Amino acid sequence: MADGNLSMPASTPIKTTCPYCGTGCGVEATPSGKLVRVAGDPQHPTNAGRLCVKGSALGDTVVPQGRLLHPQLRDKQSPGQPLQRLSWDAALDHAAGELRRIIDTHGPESVAWYVSGQLLTEDYYVANKLVKGFVGTANIDTNSRLCMSSAVAGHKRAFGEDIVPVAYEDLDRCDLVVLVGSNTAWCHPILFQRMLRAREARPQMKIVVLDPRKTASTEMADLHLGLRAGSDVRLFNGLLAHLHRLGLTDAAFVERSTLGLDETLAAADRDASLADIAADCGLEVEALERFYALFAATERVITCFSMGVNQSSAGTDKVNSIINCHLLTGRIGKPGAGPFSLTGQPNAMGGREVGGLANMLASHMDLEREEHRELVQRFWQSPAIASRTGLKAVDLFKAIESGEIKAVWIMATNPVVSLPDADQVRRALDQCELVIVSDVMAETDTTAYAHLLLPAQGWGEKDGTVTNSERCISRQRAFVPPLGEARPDWWMLSEVARRWGHAAQFPYRAVHEIFDEHARLSAFENEGARYFDIGGLAGLDAHAYDALAPLRWPVPRTAADARHLQAFADGRFYHADGLARFVPTPARAPANAVDADYPLVLNTGRVRDHWHTMTRTGLSATLSSHIPEPFVELNPADAEAAGIAHGSLARVSTRWGSLVGRAVVADEHARGSLFVPIHWNAQFASDARVGALVNPVVDPVSGEPEFKHTPAKVEAFVPAWHGFILSRKPLAIRHLAWWTRVTGASFTRYELAGDATSLPWPEFGRVLLGASADADWLEYIDGAGGLYRAAHVVDGRIEAVLFVAPRPDLPSRNWLASLFAAGQLDDEARIGLLAGEPLAAGPDEGATICSCFGVGQKRIVAAIESGQADSVVKLGELLKCGTNCGSCVPELKKILSKTQAGAKAASTAS
Repeated sequence: MADGNLSMPASTPIKTTCPYCGTGCGVEATPSGKLVRVAGDPQHPTNAGRLCVKGSALGDTVVPQGRLLHPQLRDKQSPGQPLQRLSWDAALDHAAGELRRIIDTHGPESVAWYVSGQLLTEDYYVANKLVKGFVGTANIDTNSRLCMSSAVAGHKRAFGEDIVPVAYEDLDRCDLVVLVGSNTAWCHPILFQRMLRAREARPQMKIVVLDPRKTASTEMADLHLGLRAGSDVRLFNGLLAHLHRLGLTDAAFVERSTLGLDETLAAADRDASLADIAADCGLEVEALERFYALFAATERVITCFSMGVNQSSAGTDKVNSIINCHLLTGRIGKPGAGPFSLTGQPNAMGGREVGGLANMLASHMDLEREEHRELVQRFWQSPAIASRTGLKAVDLFKAIESGEIKAVWIMATNPVVSLPDADQVRRALDQCELVIVSDVMAETDTTAYAHLLLPAQGWGEKDGTVTNSERCISRQRAFVPPLGEARPDWWMLSEVARRWGHAAQFPYRAVHEIFDEHARLSAFENEGARYFDIGGLAGLDAHAYDALAPLRWPVPRTAADARHLQAFADGRFYHADGLARFVPTPARAPANAVDADYPLVLNTGRVRDHWHTMTRTGLSATLSSHIPEPFVELNPADAEAAGIAHGSLARVSTRWGSLVGRAVVADEHARGSLFVPIHWNAQFASDARVGALVNPVVDPVSGEPEFKHTPAKVEAFVPAWHGFILSRKPLAIRHLAWWTRVTGASFTRYELAGDATSLPWPEFGRVLLGASADADWLEYIDGAGGLYRAAHVVDGRIEAVLFVAPRPDLPSRNWLASLFAAGQLDDEARIGLLAGEPLAAGPDEGATICSCFGVGQKRIVAAIESGQADSVVKLGELLKCGTNCGSCVPELKKILSKTQAGAKAASTAS
């Protein structure tokens, strides 16, 4: 394909898998011209044709903008010089030669790989084989360390193997779903909608949410426990003791299939009263009693947990405190019951299968066990095998800064944004001897520090498999040709291995050959010793592999070897003695406490329509419309104390860094806490990398960082002026004090703030908008009021607009945005330009609530106030909002309730 060109003939739909969350939804992608139409795959067992708004907008992201197209080399001695384009042979010669030089000089522990849950299983497999078996180090870790490693560690401690014992179909059969540290409505919306449909079909089913925040998920819950941040272990230890006191122990199961109950009960402070537990958790006793009673009375319970559990300095203990309650009651290995880790990334599970973490070996084997190391080395026919645990993510980048690691290869991830203490990562890469980055995008916060850039294939171009949260393996198929010279990650790694003389062990010509080897290793001398076994998929040729339908492991070689897909249904676990372990989990406070200097708790997480560091979702106007800016959510009392008004700018600071975001002052937000989203990077905002603020302390077992509890402070950020720009062309605005960039349908929007109290606005405005002196230029200046407005028109069409004021309450962007989709401006539109609204002002949609159909808040409120809609269902019938993916339903419910309450109050007052 020609560089930067994306044009395809119309074709039949290609079945593939969504590249976002760990739900693993099936997708049908249909290329047509320069567009890709995306729909849910009705045959995929995960989603049966449904897609959330991110999945529905995937076609927006299959574009050439910003793509890395060719291998490039940066001259380390002349960092300001342009990157030099290389051939693939030259680039791979350079990578192999420099890595070999460093290994030969300093040893195998001097190099490292940092990879990603965005990789396909086959990429992951080759990376771990090369590093652990042929370099001979376990210094390969993954960004899954940041989201799921506490779940892995908890599973291994309890079960002897990293096994998720629950499937999605169990959500249809359970009578109680407990969501712990998971805003499932936004982060796993297809699963959340499945839960809601199950509850609608069986009203006796209940949904309980345990979360310090009030979220979209709590809006739809039967019960919300807003527990104090970091108190999860105390709550579940209390539940364990409570269940034991009530005599709800499944004595036969505990005797037959477990060890360690007495020690675990002792560590759980079994004599603590419910009042003491409630006080420690920041809860009302009645709410705690209600939850404990629901859990006690319900046989079919699924406890779903996600980042609020895992991303903690006590994350592994949180996981095991949950599992302990299921083991005690025998609510595991049965339909509709069990602990359920909701995976963050599309292939975090696939990465775990192939040993993607620095403390694992492929096929669920243990790096610490000599017999497993010998088995894997013999299967790989490798000259070496890593003999000790490698450096986990946070420690890995500390070792780069200290010079212990002299070369790092970063694949499909953006650690300068996503890791805690992210400025330390920047310092580490800045002084590292060799930084190789293989990525889809040319400009990220991380590629800026690369010496060698390698263009990787993106979603729609690459081919392989992924495994979702319920252990379901699905194909991710290519449906467009690769842009430029982009290549698969497995191919790059294999080419380096061949240059090191290992062509016989890396002979892969096609991706199905890698999958075949992965499947054979899973069955190699297994004989039932490991639950992970896909030996039944070994030997697939290219055609059979391409036709592979989604299926859940294990998939053993013969029917006689088959174990039930309901994990642990036979009461057998995967410690050497076949018994599960209760794990004592003494409650402890978060690693860093608030103090007088940093009196608030900073919590971080996702928003509904964006993903990770926005390198994909930031390309979509649809996904950028819901929450367009980085924000700081806080309680009104905390906002008042800091002199912060809703909609103004606020600076959050910690001991590690600071950022500026738009203040969202919310009554329902807990006092003493702040919430900031994780997504914004240096390409989309001047000062919003929340990773730079996050405490780098990690869980001592899993190595997972504490993203949910960093001591912080907040203060008003008061610029001299506020403004915004809408422009057809990208603009150079990085010199301003504060800015964010938002993708629009046919324009780019910039929100601005400046610290200069006096600017020559006519000249400065033209510079900002890139307009020449003789351009068709409209402007309005109110020197006394500090207002400036300008519009640049080219050939009768709007090219750009700029609005500036001393306060942030500027005109709505919606009508101005609509002009960019129009043709020639008529006289009325030209007159209205500088007012920011048409002469005959029509209804303003307001902030986008339903991204699928572009329905704004003001239209929703108007429909409720007019009496046309008195329910979420009626709103859907009238406006279509909430009728596609359903992820906006919690917000619709909240708007409905608030609007109706306001109308009732007004009526009473009158």
